[in-house]
Amino acid sequence: MADLASNSPAAAPRPGSLRAGSARLRKRRRAELRLKIYGISAIGIAAAALIALLSTVVFQAGGALFTTYFDKEIQLDTDFLGVNSSSDPQTIRRAEFDALIDRSLEERFPLAAGRQELRDLHDLVSGGASFELADHVAANPDLLGQSINYPLIGSDTLDLYKQGAYGRLEEQPINGLLSVSRGDDDRLTVSSSANDFADALRQVKAQLYDDADRLRAQASRQQNAVNVYGERAEAAETAEDREESLADQAQAVERRDALLSEAEALEARAEGAGGAEEVDEENVSLFIKAGGGWLHLTEVNRQSGTGEMLTNMNLPIEDSESWSFYIMPSPEADRPFSDHQIAWTETLKEAGLIERVFNTRFFTAADSRAPELAGIWGAVVGSFWTMLVTFGLTFPVGVLGAIYLQEFAPRNRFTDFIEVNINNLAAVPSIVFGLLGLAVFLTYFGMPRSAPLVGGIVLALMTLPTIIIASRAALRAVPPSIREAALGVGASKVQAVFHHVLPLAMPGILTGTIIGMAAALGETAPLLLIGMVAFIVDVPSGITDNATVLPVQVFRWSDFPERAFEAKTAAAICVLLTFLVVMNALAIFLRKRFERRW
Repeated sequence: MADLASNSPAAAPRPGSLRAGSARLRKRRRAELRLKIYGISAIGIAAAALIALLSTVVFQAGGALFTTYFDKEIQLDTDFLGVNSSSDPQTIRRAEFDALIDRSLEERFPLAAGRQELRDLHDLVSGGASFELADHVAANPDLLGQSINYPLIGSDTLDLYKQGAYGRLEEQPINGLLSVSRGDDDRLTVSSSANDFADALRQVKAQLYDDADRLRAQASRQQNAVNVYGERAEAAETAEDREESLADQAQAVERRDALLSEAEALEARAEGAGGAEEVDEENVSLFIKAGGGWLHLTEVNRQSGTGEMLTNMNLPIEDSESWSFYIMPSPEADRPFSDHQIAWTETLKEAGLIERVFNTRFFTAADSRAPELAGIWGAVVGSFWTMLVTFGLTFPVGVLGAIYLQEFAPRNRFTDFIEVNINNLAAVPSIVFGLLGLAVFLTYFGMPRSAPLVGGIVLALMTLPTIIIASRAALRAVPPSIREAALGVGASKVQAVFHHVLPLAMPGILTGTIIGMAAALGETAPLLLIGMVAFIVDVPSGITDNATVLPVQVFRWSDFPERAFEAKTAAAICVLLTFLVVMNALAIFLRKRFERRW
């Protein structure tokens, strides 16, 4: 009976248990699928954010990679400069080359008159162009008295205009013949045989609606003032206070009604089908190129208008087919580049005297307050000297400290205390090390402020715990059999560690060191506290010279008001990211190349 029971088939599972098992299996698979979806979604979101960040930075950095130059013919007048070919170089450099450049521009555009127009004309060229021209002539004094073609670097506003930062001239279709004549008041009367200005008139009228909305917003604020003065009048305790509040209320009502009346008048003008409209600096800018020059319209109708000559034109013009009509959508009041500067720039461009070239200066020059002259080379060299000091201190101290703690130090409370503090120091905010450097190295020891020496020491203190921890992990990864084999053949413990264990752990040590150095290269806060935020125009030649570093350079440029520094900041960020990527790639290469599996 026992044999019969043991050989009988197993009892069949009940249908309910099968369904329950299948349900649990489906539930588990759905959970696994959701987990995969969550993981892929998280990676996708992180990748999208990274791509958006990098693309934005790279796109903005494109403006710093090219710069604008004038290929200008300059007469090196010795009488005007007060020097000649026999003058010493220092005297030549002190000559009035900036005034010479200004005179050359004024001769090119003689219509520029008045302080503001002349300032706008001179601002087409960078303030550093005269120094570069002076250095060139000082190095070649035989050029004095001659006429030379010398590339002058353009200003930051000119470069931004060439990039389209203030908008671009939009050429309009034309169908009629143009006539231009000069009136008694030197105003130019412009007319076309077709409705070539109709679209421009519509855009000008559209601006009237915007102006009316702005006036109505101001009237709304005046209405609030009316309500406030009315409440004060009701709550006044004396008749004198009540009369004063009512008088203020009456003035606010008057201002409100005046603003509303002006807004209604603008809306009535905008709703009209025709009629001449004034084109002021708050509206779009209208340009006509004809007769070898440029003018801009100050009043426009469908077929006619009045304007002001910006560059020399051959007048009168009668029924000409050779003309162009342009609209600049951004108002002159909203951009630092005037209508006159646009006309001068387009004239020079048409003559082939303006070109955009690769900006090598950005990679070879030091810092400057002029965006078109600023470069990152000084910060790159400062970062090099700072990292050299950091590496010279952290690598030997960190590796030797790790070797002692891992291989030679006894296990007691003192070494446990040291290990705990090393691990805690690795998590201390970097700004605390900056405070330490300010209090100890600058205040107590009197070391030079804003120098790679102090910056390197501060970063070394910050990086040292990371290198010690990474080096101990690399030493710990070496199998004990290596040590035992070395000791077995008669080597001392020092020989076993330095001749056998350390070479095998060196790839891991180098990897940790490079990662720690990369983290130090991107630090800003501790260096700001020790004064490495100073404005440095010279390239440092040693660890005690005044210097700055790339992260601090990025911080400084991001705080400058000039718009051109936005592209410089983005380009400097790209350079810094490139260095960080290269250092981390080097760490990965060393780990893969020399890694050993035990």
